[in-house]
Amino acid sequence: MTALVLEGLGKSYEGTETIRGIDLQVASGEFVVLVGSSGCGKSTVLRMIAGLERVDHGTIRIGDRDVTHAPAADRGVAMVFQSYALYPHMTVRENLAFGLKNMRTPKAAIAQAVEHAATILELDALLDRMPAQLSGGQRQRVAIGRAIVRDPAIFLFDEPLSNLDADLRVRMRHELAALHRRLGATMLYVTHDQVEAMTLADRLVILDKGRIAQVGTPLEIYNRPANVFTAGFIGSPRINLLDAVVVARDGTATLFELAGGMRIARACGSLAVGERVTLGLRPEHLRLAAGADGVALPMIVEAVEALGHSTYLYGELAAGGAFRAKLDGHHATTGAVTLYADPARVLVFGADGGAI
Repeated sequence: MTALVLEGLGKSYEGTETIRGIDLQVASGEFVVLVGSSGCGKSTVLRMIAGLERVDHGTIRIGDRDVTHAPAADRGVAMVFQSYALYPHMTVRENLAFGLKNMRTPKAAIAQAVEHAATILELDALLDRMPAQLSGGQRQRVAIGRAIVRDPAIFLFDEPLSNLDADLRVRMRHELAALHRRLGATMLYVTHDQVEAMTLADRLVILDKGRIAQVGTPLEIYNRPANVFTAGFIGSPRINLLDAVVVARDGTATLFELAGGMRIARACGSLAVGERVTLGLRPEHLRLAAGADGVALPMIVEAVEALGHSTYLYGELAAGGAFRAKLDGHHATTGAVTLYADPARVLVFGADGGAI
């Protein structure tokens, strides 16, 4: 069953189009993450679904209902914001119950819903505390609980973990994933953090300047980015993007030449000799050992980040151009070093930025 359908969704501010023809279908029970750089429109899309922003073009359907212009309260969605937005003068129990009281829900049903949410989120022992007596993670769980008590058709999360410290974000990320498994609910989640996106999502929606750049599972997008933007956005450290030109073809093999004369041969789609392309080499796919098919890439290392479990190298290719590598383990490497790339893992993008 399709829980949510966006068709041609568009939004403009003062004559400037910020959301441009968004088409998306979300299945019932799916966890979909909208990710992109700041200002790409991801929070605006979420607020349009919630009914907090006017829709200028297109339609929004939740289940079998067209809710494009329906009031927010009638859409059957619940939104969790970046700020906890708890009422400081109310206990946890009262915060959880507040929305249902406004909807004139019977007291017995409110008590049952609050108890259910508190059990799911392990808030039972905190129900009589005030928000000031809670940790950041506990406050965020209360904010999520306020959404759960409404039993919405769709949960909407707008960067809910961005105010938490690094360790707490990891724990809350695990709690959200477990919550999704327990509830089997449809969830849309907005973040600029690709680790959150990769670990939480059933499917990722990559947004770029108000448009969808690619939709797919996290591994599909990591392994087969549809364009240069997606390749550059997903992956840490950032992918190496190198200008190259096709210098020869032999059957299915294509020979690419980088600046300074370095060459990489790999099987590739139909490209003409002389055609200019962009090659993508992920830092984690580089190695120090040549192997049977490794392509040598001489690099001048200018900075090293030793993390114990891995080492990041930053510098330039000997032939010019910024370059970065991620190596397993600890390597006290400085100055000149030769790295090797597996040609089969080199990504190729055409002059229009699209994957070949």
